[in-house]
Amino acid sequence: MCGGFSCSKNALIALNLLYIMVGFLLISVGVYGRAASIVTNLPIVGGILACGILLILISILGLIGASKHHQVLLFFYMIILFLLFLIQFSIATSCLAVSSSQQQQFAEQGWNRVSNKVRMEVQNTFYCCGFNSTSTDHPSCDAVQSLCCPTNSPTDCSCSPCLQKLEDVIDYAFKLCGRIGLFFSFTEVLAVFLARRYRNLHAMDLLPARAIFPTNYIY
Repeated sequence: MCGGFSCSKNALIALNLLYIMVGFLLISVGVYGRAASIVTNLPIVGGILACGILLILISILGLIGASKHHQVLLFFYMIILFLLFLIQFSIATSCLAVSSSQQQQFAEQGWNRVSNKVRMEVQNTFYCCGFNSTSTDHPSCDAVQSLCCPTNSPTDCSCSPCLQKLEDVIDYAFKLCGRIGLFFSFTEVLAVFLARRYRNLHAMDLLPARAIFPTNYIY
């Protein structure tokens, strides 16, 4: 790793620019995770979205501190970024550790909380009827039934429960949020170390050796 003042400054600025893009990526993944489940109860995915927003704000703070070599801003940048690392690491590991039964439980809790209008959107989007085979609290499936069962289909044809259609989508959203969050959380430790190193450097390192020790100086 470069140890000079200008090299550390440029590396820290580049890293924070990368974090801004990562923040937007986390926001996109979080929005996808919530939209994919039609805003069912996925609090962990919402935590990833919040981490993305916070990462963008911290990166802006880091850019200002790095460009001006501001001691106070760099100090708060290191503290907040390390706290964000702990939060993001915890959320990412939680996303990867959630079992299928827990995902179904989250989805069922969300299904019970949303209105019939949202449930109807789920049914029309995924061509399904009700949450599971035993659920009775759902809007009418007459509109979507014709899409699930063509005119020449058997009379006992019916749409499958929405849980079967949502399982893969919710599982993919959890795994995607967890992997992305876990990967970039470790890079935040690198940013904390780089900011600490850069904060302790002095602008004198920018001056060439001839400017510090002139050759024409007469002792």
